Amino acid sequence: MNDWPLAELLPHAGDMILIDRILGFDDEQIRTCLTVRPDGLFSLPDGSLPAWVGLELMAQSVAAFAGCHARQKGNPVELGFLLGTRRFECNVEAFPAGSELTVHGIRSLEDDNGMGVFECHIDAPGIHASARLNVFRPPQPAAYLDQTTSGQKRESNDD
Repeated sequence: MNDWPLAELLPHAGDMILIDRILGFDDEQIRTCLTVRPDGLFSLPDGSLPAWVGLELMAQSVAAFAGCHARQKGNPVELGFLLGTRRFECNVEAFPAGSELTVHGIRSLEDDNGMGVFECHIDAPGIHASARLNVFRPPQPAAYLDQTTSGQKRESNDD
């Protein structure tokens, strides 16, 4: 098990960190958990969390997976991107306040260029959500972001 703070594993800060802790991880999967708080950043007036936020819970769990592996190797935690999802399904419209959700992410594919696919599930009593997340972790994120920013500056200068 690890004792790394989530803030050191995720490229998020403060209230944007939605998962509470890592239950466990290995070479191919991660399990995280959280308790739905009625005063959370995305909470509805009744204190529940909209089901669509489940995608972010899954994405943060995948990011924590990458962060754990980076830390194990002594590498810095790097930025990654959620490219999209296929077939997000959830049997509820919102996760009730107080629900203890477990997120399970299983790596199905990851190539040397940073592209990956994870099968993800959220479970709690009476609750199940699933999705396949397509993610991208550039080999050199700083250079990738510099290149993207430079391209945007050129486009705006062309106007």
